[in-house]
Amino acid sequence: MIAKSMIDLIGNTPLLELKLKKSLWKVYLKLEKFNPGQSMKDRMALNMICKAEQEGKLKPGGTIIESSSGNTATGLAFLSAIKGYHFIAVVDHHASIDKIKIIKAYGGDIVMVGSDKKADEVAVVERENKALELSKKIPNSFVLRQHENIDNRGAYVDSLAKELINELGEINELYGAIGTGGSICGTALGLKKYGSKAKINAIEPKGSIIFGGQGGPYFQSGTGNPPDAEIPPIIDYSLIDKNFYATDKEAFNTCRFLAKSLGILIGGSAGGVIYKALEDIYKKKNVGVAVILTCDGGEKYLDKIFDDDWMKSNNLIDEKIENKLSKWLEV
Repeated sequence: MIAKSMIDLIGNTPLLELKLKKSLWKVYLKLEKFNPGQSMKDRMALNMICKAEQEGKLKPGGTIIESSSGNTATGLAFLSAIKGYHFIAVVDHHASIDKIKIIKAYGGDIVMVGSDKKADEVAVVERENKALELSKKIPNSFVLRQHENIDNRGAYVDSLAKELINELGEINELYGAIGTGGSICGTALGLKKYGSKAKINAIEPKGSIIFGGQGGPYFQSGTGNPPDAEIPPIIDYSLIDKNFYATDKEAFNTCRFLAKSLGILIGGSAGGVIYKALEDIYKKKNVGVAVILTCDGGEKYLDKIFDDDWMKSNNLIDEKIENKLSKWLEV
């Protein structure tokens, strides 16, 4: 296929098989970093924009405003460049320097909030409030509000889910990160639509409160829900069969291990999903096919997750995690 626009390159991302030791499970990574905006959020960014255009909420030459940790903003930035919109990303300190530079490269503007937050705290509430404040001041502007936008979830039903069915047929277990709930719930809806009986497993950072538990700080970006933020209303708990909590150490050391051992460069939330998925699979007595959704690549986190000094300064190095992974994976 010869694409006529970068938009045509969204979706149809590759699957990579992980080879397991002493297990007959077939485990595949859905590598969403191969979307043009380098994350699965391109799918929902496109769907939200198209739906807003169809409903007349987004008018030609207008301004799109969105609160984001960076990946949604990256997708919205490159789509805005193509479609002729002005884009403003409201971010906090969790947005990596590389994500901010990419947004600016596409012509987007950055509004930073949460300066009073600690390094491992997330400023979701401040971001969302600032986005709404800006929309009231800027004529012909629209806030997509991904955390409550049903078109976020709808983006994955006939794209990602359909791709998995076409590529693999029956799937027994699906593992994915949960934040707004768009990707995991949307993919779950799609799998059910196409007749799959896959079990849906959601992974959030330890400290996130989507499935309850003791809230607290965490470094993982673009996933989970901090204690001071409302649970996104597009999360449908009835679609989730099991949930897990991934620590920052589990997430980040998994990323580093996969990069050094298998040449797989992924982002922090994906590392947490992979670790908890493998841990769960090795406890199972049955055999089947598992898909792990990897939200984005590690290229945007080189100054943190893949920086030895940053990891050491935040006491995040843990060799025990890499030792476990070496027992689970063929390298």
